[in-house]
Amino acid sequence: MPPYVGRFAPSPSGPLHAGSLVAAMASYLDARAHAGIWRVRIEDVDIPRTVEGADQVILHQLAALGMRVDGDIWYQSRRDAAYQRTFAMLDSMHVLYGCACTRREIVAAARAAGVGEHVQEVPYLGHCRDGLPEGRGARAWRVRMPAGDCTFEDRWLGSQTQDVARVVGDVAIRRADGLWAYQLAVVVDDAAQGISHVVRGADLLSSTARQIRLGEWLQVPRLRYMHVPLVMDPESGLKLSKQNHAPALNISQPLQTLQQAFGMLGFAPVPAQSVAAFWQAATTAWATRFKVA
Repeated sequence: MPPYVGRFAPSPSGPLHAGSLVAAMASYLDARAHAGIWRVRIEDVDIPRTVEGADQVILHQLAALGMRVDGDIWYQSRRDAAYQRTFAMLDSMHVLYGCACTRREIVAAARAAGVGEHVQEVPYLGHCRDGLPEGRGARAWRVRMPAGDCTFEDRWLGSQTQDVARVVGDVAIRRADGLWAYQLAVVVDDAAQGISHVVRGADLLSSTARQIRLGEWLQVPRLRYMHVPLVMDPESGLKLSKQNHAPALNISQPLQTLQQAFGMLGFAPVPAQSVAAFWQAATTAWATRFKVA
């Protein structure tokens, strides 16, 4: 296995848009600048949000933009056995417990404890940590998070610290609807695919510390992270996303689309008359900025 293995992991809830291309481009350039492997994983563990055929649209968009995938495409929907084995292992370590709380109860408990409405994520305060309330069954399953700061160096944003136990609480790894939680699936799959570097959008920065903590329970190597800026809608001020109905990429003019995404990463346009020439020049520019030997 080479020292660098990166990945792009889109959810198939619709086609790629300008924001998702920026994340894909950053991960691709970082992998190529390190002469590493670039994998693609379709994160379809959240079945209700999956749009039929969206995975093929995404793969077609990547190919049309000259982004070459190394190895097979992975699908989280085919990984149930691996998640079940991990669940059993955590259970055997006595760090797993059932939780009966509804979303409304979690929010109400946090508000009663003085957590304001301004917080990005309402913490789970551990009401079922010492056993389920009488007469109630488990809805979700959670992993105990150790107290204390989790610190990591983000290659774009610098040093980051979060006390997961205080800010987030014990992390759910199986949801109330019976589906595996994203936080479990991503850690298990990154380890299974030998991922060494994660380059993704800054909207996932807050997930990083809890994924590191889960990885520590599973005794997998810690990854290196880079969280790149989000692309914002100039009218609404919201990030471009499929939920916000961001338009699909224009792949009829691939070179123009690539140059625009490169600019959103803070780079000047590169001289290129073809898609192949763009990637060669952009990789060199990326390697220079991030001092890749």
